[in-house]
Amino acid sequence: MLNRYPLWKNLLLLMIVALGLFYAAPNLYAPDPALQISGQSSATLIDERTLKRATDALTEGGVEFFGAEVGERAASGLIRLRQRDDQLRAQRMLKRALGDGYVVALNLAETTPAWLSDYGAQPMKYGLDLSGGVHFKLEVDIDSAVERRMETFFVGSRKLLREEGLRGILKQDDTGAMHGVFKAEQLRDDAIAAIRKTYPELVVQRTAEEWGLKATLSEAARKEIGSYALTQNLTTLRNRVNELGVSEPLVQPQGNNRIVVELPGIQDTAEAKRILGKTANLEFRLVATSDASASSREQFKFRSASRAGASEWLEREIVITGERVSNAQSSFDQNGRPNVNISLDGEGGALMHRATRNNIKRRMGVLFIERKNRTRYEINEQGEEIIIKTPYDEKSVITAPTIQSALGAQFQITGLDSVQEASELALLLRAGALAAPMDFVEERTVGPSLGAENVAQGLMSVQVGLSLVVLFMVLYYRVFGIAAIVALSANLVLLIACMSILGATLTLPGIAGIVLTVGMAVDANVLIFSRIREELVNGLSPQMAIHSGFERAVVTILDANITTLLVAVILYAVGTGPVKGFAVTLSIGIVTSMLTAIMGTRALVNLVYGGRTLNSIQIGGSRK
Repeated sequence: MLNRYPLWKNLLLLMIVALGLFYAAPNLYAPDPALQISGQSSATLIDERTLKRATDALTEGGVEFFGAEVGERAASGLIRLRQRDDQLRAQRMLKRALGDGYVVALNLAETTPAWLSDYGAQPMKYGLDLSGGVHFKLEVDIDSAVERRMETFFVGSRKLLREEGLRGILKQDDTGAMHGVFKAEQLRDDAIAAIRKTYPELVVQRTAEEWGLKATLSEAARKEIGSYALTQNLTTLRNRVNELGVSEPLVQPQGNNRIVVELPGIQDTAEAKRILGKTANLEFRLVATSDASASSREQFKFRSASRAGASEWLEREIVITGERVSNAQSSFDQNGRPNVNISLDGEGGALMHRATRNNIKRRMGVLFIERKNRTRYEINEQGEEIIIKTPYDEKSVITAPTIQSALGAQFQITGLDSVQEASELALLLRAGALAAPMDFVEERTVGPSLGAENVAQGLMSVQVGLSLVVLFMVLYYRVFGIAAIVALSANLVLLIACMSILGATLTLPGIAGIVLTVGMAVDANVLIFSRIREELVNGLSPQMAIHSGFERAVVTILDANITTLLVAVILYAVGTGPVKGFAVTLSIGIVTSMLTAIMGTRALVNLVYGGRTLNSIQIGGSRK
């Protein structure tokens, strides 16, 4: 029988729309402004006592809040606030109350009911231009990178002079410059020549002191180190953001020593802040022998809680650093203890092999270097409280195993306290080492970057466009127009549901894509209805005209939509930022519109006209 769908097809369409409504529903629940608390170290647990200290501080400061909860495995805590404007003020209160051992980050806490989230239904992600997110500004410590490079030159120069038999005293001052004193002028001149040849980045000069030299970093080398540190840190931050799974992030340089990071709609901002800000570099050094001179070794405490208070003497000379790590994965050893499997690049593997093959049965220490801050509060001349942060490097030994055989490009780091510590260390090393420490100089929530007025206008464009389409279709096509509008509404529901399921990010240009999708979905129905009118003019019966109109218009609709879909895919592949946001919604909208405009509209028309004896139908403003 013409124009009748079988029951299974109607039920299938109904089930698809019902699933769309279910997975689009979480977008009706607005998130709560919140603060998330976590430890500086992944081993730090957040318990009820910590939350009590935090909530007491908020109560004393007059900040309204509701709901304080501990996250999974006590890794973090969440406090929901009444007003979003209170977030920054509340954050300052908690930082002071909890101290430097904790990270307090701004957050937006989901309010999706459990009956939705239990089945994987989550709200759609929004870009910075719609819902905002978190804005970080980090300052790269270029001086620290220069000092680190000078330390490398100093250790290498001492080793060079010792190998060349050029006896003398070589020391570093507070600025990192090297000063040498020799017993003869020829020794001094030979030392200058050797250092200049090996380290062309240094400016080596004779000093007024008898048979002395001074080596400093050239200005060109200093600029090169600063540029490299900024570029390397920028790349590392992008890798770390990718590891966090953030959609549509913004990571870009600002000036010569700052990096701006914007994370739209991120849920775990405390984790993001801890991961982004950590230096997390490693140094592999041999454990110093008992007869080593005081100037050639350094003492460090163990990081492991199981060896609290214990320390180890390590040689100042560095075998390799974390910059040579090409891959790192957390795992377990044969005894079930957490470890990290390390893979080095070619040069790093060669250096490790050279150092270990000649030192079998000696011990090698793995030094973990982490940039932290000491915070103090002072009152300025205006009577305002100001925060003063003093950065420092905390260096601690992870493990110091005995070298059983020559190591190569792959080996394991053991002696870690927890699975969380192993996972975090692997993530930081895998994402890349920072060339220089960084400090957070600014953190704030980002409102709509195009302004609340532009966002409101974008949403209004969807409403106005949809209203005009509804008005035209109902007045002109009557019953057919109502069927098209119902199908169009189902199309918007399916579009939102698909974006929520796929984790796509909606931006203001994405709203433009939705508006275009609305027009294209209606355009498909207009083609079908026009074809039905033509068939009626050609003398077909109403039932045959409806059947023929849908059948013959499908090819034209598919051709038009597939070519548009190809353009959308190309836009997504070559575009960035706003262009990608537009391409995403357009692509998903095209697919859902073809389903609803062809099958959905036909199912509704079949329910109204199918199986009936029709003498005439009214379509396009006339009855035929």
